[in-house]
Amino acid sequence: MNQVSAKKKILYVITKSNWGGAQRYVFDLATNLPKDRFDVAVAFGEPGRLSQKLNETGIKTHVIGAMQRDVAMRADVGSFFELYRLFKKERPDIVHLNSSKAGIIGALAARIALVPTVIFTVHGWPFRERRTMFVRGLFWLASYATALLSTMVICVSDYDLRQARYMPGVRAARIYNGVAPLTLGSGEMVRKHFPTGAKITGTIGELNKNKNQIALIEQAKNNPGMYIAIVGEGELHSYLLSKINEYGLQDRVKLLGFIIQNEALAGFDEFALPSIKEGLPYVLIDAKMAGLPIVANRVGGVSEILDAKDTSEFTLERMVKETSALY
Repeated sequence: MNQVSAKKKILYVITKSNWGGAQRYVFDLATNLPKDRFDVAVAFGEPGRLSQKLNETGIKTHVIGAMQRDVAMRADVGSFFELYRLFKKERPDIVHLNSSKAGIIGALAARIALVPTVIFTVHGWPFRERRTMFVRGLFWLASYATALLSTMVICVSDYDLRQARYMPGVRAARIYNGVAPLTLGSGEMVRKHFPTGAKITGTIGELNKNKNQIALIEQAKNNPGMYIAIVGEGELHSYLLSKINEYGLQDRVKLLGFIIQNEALAGFDEFALPSIKEGLPYVLIDAKMAGLPIVANRVGGVSEILDAKDTSEFTLERMVKETSALY
């Protein structure tokens, strides 16, 4: 058997192709797995920043046209059949699922397509979100079904692993998210938007309810000496901007869109993470490595980062090594 035929085929599946923690996770694994051992491809819904970065590195990609984050029966059924056909065509040895929607649909499709190994990474259980008890119950059932259909569940924090322990018949392991050594930029892309000498409290994340950036805007409303830099893109951009304008905070609170991590962190004097739900946030690891003072809600795996004596458990090399061992 030659070396090429001995490679394991891995197909990563993720719902959204924007840029967030789950997307960074997929990108880091897809681009850092040993190329002599693995043949890698990535499938996702609508193309975005992740797909652009993958294409730049030569990673093969597949678009699942019907896949979207919100529950929509017709689209979800379409996603299932698209994934099933993709699995049958590509015949991967391993399907590695990320995000809740891709998880449940992908796990079922992979099992029916007779994929030998199905791995699901939990980037924060969805039933931990602030929703009604009924909806949380449905999310728990969907999460449990996904876990049962998977060969192995990877939890990115001990917090999430403890939740998996309450799911009978589920095999789960904890592997922390890991980051490469951080080289900070000048920070000018952030600081140029604020007065010279201003103490800038910054946050990085997708603009959505779970990231809770509105809490920082409300805090700035009540603290006239506070300057806030919000880095990221997302569905709540218009809402957050309307609140900034309503409160007259245009000079002190800025929505800066996407800025590369090392450049954004260099522009902050303090890092804030007001999230109400997290898995194991990459940005918090980066902020700790950058030596920034940190203010954060202790949700999900946040405490595991804050209370760590050093960052040796959160290296990219370690994450890739421990994950590839499961393949």
